[in-house]
Amino acid sequence: MRLGWKSRDAQWGKTPGTLEEIQFLRGPQPRRFDLWRTIRICGEFLRGFRALHFVGPCVTVFGSARFPETHPYYVLGRQLGGQLARAGFTVMTGGGPGLMEAANRGAREVGGRSVGCNIELPQEQRPNPYLDRWITFRHFYVRKVMLVKYSYAFVALPGGFGTLDEIFETAVLIQTGKIRDFPLVLMGQEFWQPLLDFIETRLVREGVVDPGDPKRLTVTDSVEEAVAVIVDAATRRFGLSYRPPIRRRWLLWE
Repeated sequence: MRLGWKSRDAQWGKTPGTLEEIQFLRGPQPRRFDLWRTIRICGEFLRGFRALHFVGPCVTVFGSARFPETHPYYVLGRQLGGQLARAGFTVMTGGGPGLMEAANRGAREVGGRSVGCNIELPQEQRPNPYLDRWITFRHFYVRKVMLVKYSYAFVALPGGFGTLDEIFETAVLIQTGKIRDFPLVLMGQEFWQPLLDFIETRLVREGVVDPGDPKRLTVTDSVEEAVAVIVDAATRRFGLSYRPPIRRRWLLWE
């Protein structure tokens, strides 16, 4: 039985940005307005904490919503989701279509756990059909906290502005020590190579990042290598260990 915080018939990203949200980001507002928005944002954080506290050790997979099922990157994401689930991880994504769907699908197909952190957007999109559970957030920054807070590693498949935003925010948290020893894996070497070249030839050369910072990224097209890096971090750095599965086919962590 598939569980969910929303009905399967609910629409993903149904509600557009409200005038209230637009007003909030325009600059100083009446203090009563800002106080009310703060309360609502705190409530959204609490709702996320309650919903995701027991989903198990996660790996978050970032990626574009625009790649179809027939694309090689979709196939790669599906394989990745399956291998992560076999390794005992809950696969967490943004809950949408494309490469997010691919990773969730791979996890579901091998009996693993699959969850999504959705975001309200102007475009009407349904949650992908491979989610055991999903929750919708109004604010991107709340959603990104949830995608980071409950994961032991991060994998970025090819994507656009949203994926780049998630990659670099995670990289900054690692660089500044806000999160430590968390693998950040980029999959799709050909896609990411121009970005990696820019980091090396411009950012490192100009001294705006340290020469060791790009080495924090693992870049590979191998699902086996990506999962091995993640399992090593989970077991050796974070001290997680396997225990026998209780009711389902996926492995659970202590």
